[in-house]
Amino acid sequence: MIRAFIGVRIDPSVARKISEAQAELKSRLSGIRWVGLENLHFTLKFLGPIEETKEKLIAEALEKAVQPFPRFAILARGVGVFPDIRRARILWVGLEGEKLAALAAWVEAALEPLGFAREKREFRPHLTIGRWRSFNGRPEALKNELEKWKTCGFGQSWVDEVFFFQSMLKPEGAVYHPLSIIRLSQ
Repeated sequence: MIRAFIGVRIDPSVARKISEAQAELKSRLSGIRWVGLENLHFTLKFLGPIEETKEKLIAEALEKAVQPFPRFAILARGVGVFPDIRRARILWVGLEGEKLAALAAWVEAALEPLGFAREKREFRPHLTIGRWRSFNGRPEALKNELEKWKTCGFGQSWVDEVFFFQSMLKPEGAVYHPLSIIRLSQ
């Protein structure tokens, strides 16, 4: 079994700007395990543990489904938390782009016949930049800090490839290895 997900990498210049913001936030927010520059990505669909024998079927289904999808631009803007300010677990940068939801829906539709249930949660495009094991800060202080970042722009990325990633969990953090890369239509 391997742990896998479908995702999109962001432009290196956007990743660098986010990394600079992380450096600033490190001095103001505690208890966060920060996502490294090399791991910044947008998840379209988390698959979880899969049989290695399904790799080829998944790659073929993705290629057939998303290759015709036209490339598009997204904007990285604002910083927020999931699930809420009092129980913060995920620190994220928001993503804006009218075609993001459509691409995620195409991926969902391609993988459902292979036994991957559709996501029940509302689609909220974001880049996870840090995680709390358990938030023990003051919600009001966190709210004030996030207010400073809510409109901060990190730049534009082109979505022109979709990655089928293997996620290997290691003590120092996850390592993502592309199993397949599908180029979108130009």
